[in-house]
Amino acid sequence: MESSTYIGKSRYSGTLVPVSELPDPDDLALVFKALSNPTRVRILQWLKDPDSFPPQLEPAEEVGVCLKHIQARAEVSQSTASQYMAALQSAGLVTSHRIGQWTHYRRNEDRISRLADHIRTEL
Repeated sequence: MESSTYIGKSRYSGTLVPVSELPDPDDLALVFKALSNPTRVRILQWLKDPDSFPPQLEPAEEVGVCLKHIQARAEVSQSTASQYMAALQSAGLVTSHRIGQWTHYRRNEDRISRLADHIRTEL
């Protein structure tokens, strides 16, 4: 399965959620829960500019920002950074790419745009 086709598992149904589906109330609740933490909101803001992070072997614009850089900027432990990113990924707001032992994250711009449109027109 490709990361561009699925946004992550719905915490409520446990099934993979296709990007093409409009969010239902359970998915919206998951998004708002992920955004209820100020540090997670900051992480999403930081990921808008991946070049603002320290250099890494693979370009951040292509593979995303390494978790260790997110952790350092957020000034949290590795486990807390992982939990924050898991919440954002579960809500479909970020995607991940694994390179060796490192996980890289980037914003899911398509999902964020769809959510913004949905919130603007449906709520």
